[in-house]
Amino acid sequence: MLGLTAAAGLVLGLSACGQAPEAGGESGGAEAVAGFKPCMVSDEGGFDDKSFNQLGYEGLKKAADELDVEFGETESKSASDYAANLSGLVDAGCTFIVSVGFMLSEPTVNAAKANPDVQFAIIDDWADNDFDGKTDAPNIKPLVFDTAQAAFLGGYAAAAVSETGTVGTFGGAKIPPVTIFMDGFQDGVEYFNKENSKDVKVIGWDVAKQDGQFTGEFAANDTAKQMAQGILDQGADVLLPVGGPIYQSAAEAIRDSGGTAKLVGVDADVYQTDPKVKDILFTSIMKSMDIAVYDSVMEAAQGKFSAEPFVGVLENDGVSLSGFNDFADKVPADLQKQLDEIKAGIVDGSIKVESPSSP
Repeated sequence: MLGLTAAAGLVLGLSACGQAPEAGGESGGAEAVAGFKPCMVSDEGGFDDKSFNQLGYEGLKKAADELDVEFGETESKSASDYAANLSGLVDAGCTFIVSVGFMLSEPTVNAAKANPDVQFAIIDDWADNDFDGKTDAPNIKPLVFDTAQAAFLGGYAAAAVSETGTVGTFGGAKIPPVTIFMDGFQDGVEYFNKENSKDVKVIGWDVAKQDGQFTGEFAANDTAKQMAQGILDQGADVLLPVGGPIYQSAAEAIRDSGGTAKLVGVDADVYQTDPKVKDILFTSIMKSMDIAVYDSVMEAAQGKFSAEPFVGVLENDGVSLSGFNDFADKVPADLQKQLDEIKAGIVDGSIKVESPSSP
């Protein structure tokens, strides 16, 4: 579980941590403390991934614009850039630095320890590299999400619209922020089967074995396209690629196959961020990273930095399932009602959704 479950003690009682903040709401018009400069470092997906990094960047930019302060950003081309990029932001006078992604955990902890007067936040990680159940530095705020809850809804919906009885998924890297989507997705499919006496199969992930198909990187390339094509060749007609821009390669595979397979987006509402895939995008399993980043920047700007984790769940709208976009009139008539009931069950605990990677 790579530190996520080891840190579960940090968030007992936080799964109902109130309504997610409205970006641009009560904090609008706030003034920043003197010298405040928020910054962000991407993972290797880059800020134009139309998904994970882009959503975090939008939260940073919105806050900086409202505060009327200078902000900084730096893109990582590979993991070898992370430490140097963080150091560069510190040298550039950044006072609050957001690291985008689990892969930046160790470099972020090292930077935070070396620069105790600089405040940090990290998306999708507890910054608990010694696995003692505590964030490794008091100047790091974790922004984490129980994405399995929203992915459970996505898996149920995918199974409901599958005509072949087979759906598929694959990931970029085998890390908790990726596999948590796949866990929830498969569990949602299995719940659909149980509730409807069906036998929809999932290709690309085995939740019991915690093993499946991964490209090994967060890049839109031939490897991702070939992996998507392999899953489509096995009869999948709904495809969930988890890993920033790899969905773009999956979309190419769907189009090249000439079939009617549908795409499920992750992190952002991909229907809005990438209109090029509108016609094949069924739904998106979303994390409110933009709001989490916005809120953490606004707190720090007003001298109210807190290392208390933000934990996104269905109850506080930290995670959610988008609408069905251009497929809205093609889904079963009662599907949304079923999903609303399932969501209520997850929130009240009558439907258990758990992943080894859940916070």
